[in-house]
Amino acid sequence: MSDTDTTSADHTDASPTASQQTSEARPGVTPTPTVITPNLLREWTLPGGGDSKYGRGQVVVVGGALRSPGAAQLAGLAALRVGAGRLTLAVARSVAPHVAVAVPESGVAPLAETDDGHVAGASVRDIADDLSSADVVLMGPGLDDADEAEALLRELPDLLGDDTILALDAYALGVLPKVDEIVQTFANRLVLTPNTSEADRLLERDSDEDADTDLVADTLAIARRYQAVVSCHNVIAHPDGRVWQSGTGHSGLGTSGSGDVLAGAITGLCARGAEPAQAAVWASHAHAAAGDRLSVRVGPLGFLARELLDELPLILVEVEG
Repeated sequence: MSDTDTTSADHTDASPTASQQTSEARPGVTPTPTVITPNLLREWTLPGGGDSKYGRGQVVVVGGALRSPGAAQLAGLAALRVGAGRLTLAVARSVAPHVAVAVPESGVAPLAETDDGHVAGASVRDIADDLSSADVVLMGPGLDDADEAEALLRELPDLLGDDTILALDAYALGVLPKVDEIVQTFANRLVLTPNTSEADRLLERDSDEDADTDLVADTLAIARRYQAVVSCHNVIAHPDGRVWQSGTGHSGLGTSGSGDVLAGAITGLCARGAEPAQAAVWASHAHAAAGDRLSVRVGPLGFLARELLDELPLILVEVEG
C-alpha cells in the first residue's frame, strides 16, 4: 500500500450493535444473536476505499492445489467483486499458468508442489514479498493436504506484517488445534470460516450429524478459543461476545465453491478497511442474498457458486443506498 492511501489500513469497529449486546456474556449463557438486516448494515457503513488499487487493499489468496485450483480463483474473484484493489493468487506451480489466463485481473505466484500435487508448506517462503505487502491474506481455498497446510501456517508469523489480517478456510482451519502458538500470534486479527464439520474439529470433538448442537454457542466458543472473528453457516461471532445471525439465505448455497466465495468476500471487505466482524457480517448478508436471488432466477437448487460473484457488487450497492 502506498503512503498516501491509508483507508485500507484503518480497521475500526463501529458496530451499531456494540452497545446492544453484552461484551462479556455470562458464563453458560448463550447470547441472543442480532439479526442482520439492511437497516443494521446501513448504520454500519463500509469504508469506501482509496482512489487506487493499493488504497482499496492488497489481497493474497494462498491455495489452489493441482486438483482444486478453482477454489482459489472463486475466492480471489469474490474479493475483487466486493471492492478489493489488488489480488495475487498463490497456487500450485503446475496450474499457475492456467490460473493466470483464467483470472487476468490477478497476479499469480507459483508455489512448489509435492509429488502428489499438494502445495508444499515450505513453498510459501518463495512469496515472502507478496505476503509482507498484503493487507489481508486468505489461506486455504483449494489446499488439500493437512500436513502441508500445517507447514504453511507455521511459516506465516515470520512472513506477514504486524497489521496483516489472516483469514483461514478449508484445510487451513482443521490444523489450528495443533498450532496454538500460531493462533496466539494472530489473535484479534484472525478470521475463520468453518463449516459445521470444521467447527467440530476446531472444538476438538467428533463430528456427529445427528448430534443436537447449538450453532450459536459453538461459533462463539470458537471465536473465544482462537481470539478470532468466526463465520459459520449463518452465524458470526466476535470473541468479545457479540453474535450476529443472517436473516436470509437459501439451501442452494450448499454447493461446491460457495464457501470459497464467502471467504473471499470477507477478505475483500477487510482489504477495503472493514474491521473483521463488519466484513463478516456484510459479506454473509451479501452471500445469502445472492443465493436468494439465484434461487428465484435459476432455481432453488442447481445454481453455481461462480454465479454468486456477479450478484455481490449489486447487493452491496443496493444496501448502501
